[in-house]
Amino acid sequence: MLRKGMTIREAARVWVREFNAIPQGMIEKLMQINMDDWREVTAPTAYDSVYIYDLPDGCDSLEHSGELIRHNKEEDTYVICLNDGTEVVVEKDEFEIERDYGLPMWGTMWSFGDSCDTHWLEKEDGIQILSECGFRVYESEEFGYFFGIDGAGYDFYEDHWIPLYKARGLQWHDPDAEEDEKH
Repeated sequence: MLRKGMTIREAARVWVREFNAIPQGMIEKLMQINMDDWREVTAPTAYDSVYIYDLPDGCDSLEHSGELIRHNKEEDTYVICLNDGTEVVVEKDEFEIERDYGLPMWGTMWSFGDSCDTHWLEKEDGIQILSECGFRVYESEEFGYFFGIDGAGYDFYEDHWIPLYKARGLQWHDPDAEEDEKH
């Protein structure tokens, strides 16, 4: 779908326009009808505020809150810097992400409009990548996946949509147009 002269921003806009935009109020009403059908599946990512249930053996800190620093994929463990500066290594089920709200701050949520994107989300580490690009991801057994942005007042394309476009591996843009735009 390469379009001659289209920048990466323009390509990301074309892609995002294919998504289903859903008012968050509609999602909230669906959640109220059957709360057990919904769950947040956002993956832990760097800079998340977390609360550790039980500190690892040998940790002398009294602090249980901190910030996720990195994920060791080989060992499937997480390095967390506690608020007092102590670093600990824990597994995914030993902490929870602390969020300010039940749903993302922005009033619109999305689902993919194309089955190829949905396949990528479900089968090819899409939830992890969406999370790393700053989206919160929810799953409904009945309605599928929805994602939203937990932020406001900045350029969503620069901070979320373009990084997601790149991480998705899309190449609808013309690299020459990118060079032309820089000059």
